[in-house]
Amino acid sequence: MRQTPTFGPGGNSDSFYEAGHKATVESPAWLRERGLDAYEFEAGSGLRTSDATLSAIGRAASENGILMSLHTPYFISLSGIEEEKRLKSLVYIEASLHAAELLGAHTIVVHSGSAAKITRAEAMRLASDTLSRCADQMGNTPIHIGLETMGKINQLGTLDEVIELCRIAPCYYPVVDFGHMNARELGSYFTDVDSYRAVFDRVGTALGDDVAKYMHCHFSKIEFTKAGEKRHLTFADEVFGPSFEPLAEAIVREGVCPNIICESDGTMAEDALYMKRAWQTAVGRM
Repeated sequence: MRQTPTFGPGGNSDSFYEAGHKATVESPAWLRERGLDAYEFEAGSGLRTSDATLSAIGRAASENGILMSLHTPYFISLSGIEEEKRLKSLVYIEASLHAAELLGAHTIVVHSGSAAKITRAEAMRLASDTLSRCADQMGNTPIHIGLETMGKINQLGTLDEVIELCRIAPCYYPVVDFGHMNARELGSYFTDVDSYRAVFDRVGTALGDDVAKYMHCHFSKIEFTKAGEKRHLTFADEVFGPSFEPLAEAIVREGVCPNIICESDGTMAEDALYMKRAWQTAVGRM
């Protein structure tokens, strides 16, 4: 197991394309040259990449020491009220696991579901049913099926809801998106080092210390409204949070080694490197 945190982007930065690169198979070497060590393949709009290309990206990642993950399609609906569409999610998750295997990815990231038209209790019941069926069908996979904390108030995906869903089967793991959690609480969730440390402690107590230690995470600054998340920003923003430096200190104090994927708007590689350097600075101070 890794002994230090890993950092990288979700998808390709604007600068990747501005440098003349066109294909994601070029990303692992580009990231290694910049001192990064992780990458999340973005399939939010659907998996349209051929098996041959996914395998080539996976080989390039292995050769360059890049830890891979995959974000599944946004149209997966764990708590959908139309049963046919909800159970179609199992097909998309199975396809995502296949793609992740070709990429050499350790985790696929799945949105937790919606509670916009039904009660949260009913949404949790439906999501639990979907995930129970999924575990029966695919639960022996070595790839983690990650359930993400979400940023909109009408979505499933509080930390407690994610933890409850992860208890359904051993194949489920929490994906903590700190920006989402902060936006959901209208900027009040992460105020200091201890508020970050509490997340690792909560996950460790509920799901085990190793789950907390090697947690897959997302981080970005996110603009929010009274409904929660509105849009992802860059680290240049000085209005919305959260701030990464307290998380860097929390990582050091907790002795954890998360894989942190940056989802900034267009500057995800640059901001991922900022996070890695902030963590290195925190290590030097301790």
